[in-house]
Amino acid sequence: MLVLGGTRFLGRHVVEAALADGHAVTLFNRGRTAPDLFPDAELLLGDRDGGLAALAGRDFDAVVDTSGYVPRVVAATLDALGAVGHYTFVSSISAYADLSTPPSETSSVAVLREPTEDWQSEAYGALKAACEDVVRERLPRVLIVRPGLIVGPWDPTGRFTYWPCRLARGGRVLAPAPADASAQVIDARDLARWIVDCAESGRTGVFNAVDRPLPRGELLERCAAAVGADTELVWVDPDFLVAHDIGEWLELPLWLHDPAYAGMLAIDPGRAFVAGLRTRPLEQTARDTFAWAESVETAAGDAGLDPQKERRLLDEWAARGASR
Repeated sequence: MLVLGGTRFLGRHVVEAALADGHAVTLFNRGRTAPDLFPDAELLLGDRDGGLAALAGRDFDAVVDTSGYVPRVVAATLDALGAVGHYTFVSSISAYADLSTPPSETSSVAVLREPTEDWQSEAYGALKAACEDVVRERLPRVLIVRPGLIVGPWDPTGRFTYWPCRLARGGRVLAPAPADASAQVIDARDLARWIVDCAESGRTGVFNAVDRPLPRGELLERCAAAVGADTELVWVDPDFLVAHDIGEWLELPLWLHDPAYAGMLAIDPGRAFVAGLRTRPLEQTARDTFAWAESVETAAGDAGLDPQKERRLLDEWAARGASR
């Protein structure tokens, strides 16, 4: 099994699951992140954009692509390889053209409005969809995985990590109303386990790989209970947050106020569950994520409210309520 990447987040968990099953694993990456992480795996050094010599002509029973963002680069990787038995491409829920309502696997995907390779822009989803096409055009046995928000230990973004860490500090916690808004995540370890299972069985097709949605209030309450937090969730009106230039998704993770994304955290994962996806309790994900974040120095990522800013907002919100 070849894993393109394999040492940072999802790829790291894929490698762990594959090695646990006794597979001969090869990693291809630039060697910049934890190059000595998996001594039992073969490590090929290179760069998907112009440095593919180490992969040239190599045959693999299965390939897992967790690092494909640009169609040209994905095409070059495939063209460099020899025979490939099964290919898993990790795409994204963002690949759908319309997220104002929950999409299904048959919904239309996004199309680039103009040529670009800037995958860290609004073109991210369309580029992922174009990468899917590249893979399908070249290989007959392809699994397209479209995850939602991937969370858990080793997440470099902090988009979920913020919540168990913030809740563990206790006190008043600013939460974006309404509490009954849908929230949805997938533990990277569960996603990785399923990806390896699908490679082993040769499963193909397109799957929305997320856990079942639940109300945001329930998610935060369960996370708080998991980390033993003594908190008061203060549900703040989204119009107040917008008026104070609070950034959805990153500054307040799991909050999507823009109607264009209203369905992004309410997707039906039924097809993936029928295909064998199994997820652990949210409490376990919260506890493990918090424990990992406490053990490393760089777990926070860029997501979450600054504590002083949170206090100012909570004080102003409370004063507004008292004046009514």
